[in-house]
Amino acid sequence: MYKGSCLCGNITYSITEELGEFGFCHCKSCRKASGSAHAANIGVEEQNFHLSDPQGRLTEYQSSPGKIRAFCGRCGSPLYAYLTKSENIVRVRLGSLDTDFDTLPSAHTFVSHKAHWEPIEGTLPQFPEWAPRAVLVQKGSKQP
Repeated sequence: MYKGSCLCGNITYSITEELGEFGFCHCKSCRKASGSAHAANIGVEEQNFHLSDPQGRLTEYQSSPGKIRAFCGRCGSPLYAYLTKSENIVRVRLGSLDTDFDTLPSAHTFVSHKAHWEPIEGTLPQFPEWAPRAVLVQKGSKQP
């Protein structure tokens, strides 16, 4: 089981499934939502994602048609996002995990949109937009 929380600790969650593959997304939307150079998100079956929000702080924002982002209304920490058309998958923000997670990323995506001030180093494959599914399956995303 994995556990996570927002910065202020008012919202916590647990994940009761093994976490799969993920990549770093450099698209403008992910950069804005994460407040960083890229986002690291992982798809989780909604039935295996257990949220605790006793003070009702969870806030949702529709950032584009059908894309909902959830965050703590007190501290602003992004926690997860989901597509209204997805099959009960939430995309958890890996930075909100409190439990160690040892899987390494598979790729950098939307590198054509990356911040100019961000150098990408290392040997991970880089793709101008979506990574092919043979390299990275982004569960719960709009990946073609």
